[in-house]
Amino acid sequence: MRQMYQKGGKSMKKRVISVLLCAVMVGTMLAGCGGGSGSGGSDDGKAKSSGKAEDFDWKNYDGTTINVMFNEHNYSKAVISKIKEFEELTGIKVEYSSTPESNYFDKLNTSLSSRSGTPDVYMTGAYQVWEYASAGYMEPLEDYINDASKTAADYNYDDFISATVDPLKWDLVPGHAVGEGSQWALPMGWELNNLAYNKKVFEEKGITVPTTTDELLETAKSLNEFNGSGSYGIAVRGTREWATIHPGYMSLFATWGGKDFAIEDGKLVCQLDSKEAIEMTDYWVKLIKEAGAPQWSNYTWYEASSDLGAGKAAMLFDATSAGYFQNYEGASDQSGNIAWSTIPLPEGKTEADMKANVWIWSLAMNADSKNKDAAWYFIQYFTSPDYMLYAGTDGASPDTPRTSVMESDEYKAIVGKADNYLESIDVLSKNATIQFTPQPYFFECTTKWAEVLQDLVLTDKYSSTEDAMKQLKKDLDTIVSDLEVSE
Repeated sequence: MRQMYQKGGKSMKKRVISVLLCAVMVGTMLAGCGGGSGSGGSDDGKAKSSGKAEDFDWKNYDGTTINVMFNEHNYSKAVISKIKEFEELTGIKVEYSSTPESNYFDKLNTSLSSRSGTPDVYMTGAYQVWEYASAGYMEPLEDYINDASKTAADYNYDDFISATVDPLKWDLVPGHAVGEGSQWALPMGWELNNLAYNKKVFEEKGITVPTTTDELLETAKSLNEFNGSGSYGIAVRGTREWATIHPGYMSLFATWGGKDFAIEDGKLVCQLDSKEAIEMTDYWVKLIKEAGAPQWSNYTWYEASSDLGAGKAAMLFDATSAGYFQNYEGASDQSGNIAWSTIPLPEGKTEADMKANVWIWSLAMNADSKNKDAAWYFIQYFTSPDYMLYAGTDGASPDTPRTSVMESDEYKAIVGKADNYLESIDVLSKNATIQFTPQPYFFECTTKWAEVLQDLVLTDKYSSTEDAMKQLKKDLDTIVSDLEVSE
């Protein structure tokens, strides 16, 4: 997961931002017309534009070939396992690639910025919307969703859990919250962030599950070398990139009362020098130093969750599903031994203050695709209720974005086997949303944030956490200084 514009990007983004309001107005005028690109000649003249349900046919784009790019993940593995069925139903041929997360977004950005139209469909996250949509790499989906000639009658958009679909809407105005504007992508699955732990180890040692941050630190320290040399208390991400900030760290940061930015006098102003931000970061650094992985600075979610599954880490503070992927039968050495809790609360906070940051793996359409209607059929099929039931049960993609699946007996019977998994999601989902401020320099800012976190853990570069966060505030204010926003 990478920054989007590393060289020459700022000038590019300035040009994009300067026309955002015009883009919003144009998009409004085009609403209901397929955005000028959702129908017409994009699929060899086969597109239907009447909007009548009787015109919908899965074979409408028989013979079309589309290209899809996936991040390597359980969500994409589930989709790939059903591509043959999709091809048989529609006659659409699917060519695809699956790339490890460490360089997936680099590869995707190169493809999108070429404006070649390839891929037609790509796997993305909600934060990427803020840069991809601003750069014109995303096709708005609302006109496809609302066109009865393009969308099957049983698709049921309203069945999506609002916390999974609303964060994929944005009005393209920096600083404005998600939930308004075009629908830029549709969810494959979502991830809250909470505490997973090895219940067998806790039971054997007579340890209770921590409910406060003080208890979490003491429990994690007490579990160092619980399973011999090299084992440790708690696994969290640590690489020098944005993905280190958004899971456990950001969930606890928001629960603590921290904010990344606020709008002041038409400008985004960084808030990382606040008392809450400094206290929380100081706590996180101490947790890593005193109970984290020896090789923490190299840890993505793969390594962190794998250590929980291998019996090297006693706890994991990360995405709900990260531990789940280690817990189903045969998945790891500790499968069946993992349980879930909610976010540990800082002193003075109650459950009402508990915040979970949200990550949403999604499918989006390339705005430059030459096969948009066929691409929509692919997105539609692989976000449909029937497919989502398969993905949430047999497909090992536990955090379903659809209410009908979440409430189904099949889903509860399978995912509900995981100790307190569904119960913790029920608690966390009450205050679950994207806790970051939407803006097109998100990746640049959060990568800088992760660099500072690494420096605090590994070096003596800063005299204190307060010193580091005050400098970080200055740096991020500089990065976003050209953004004009409104209240």
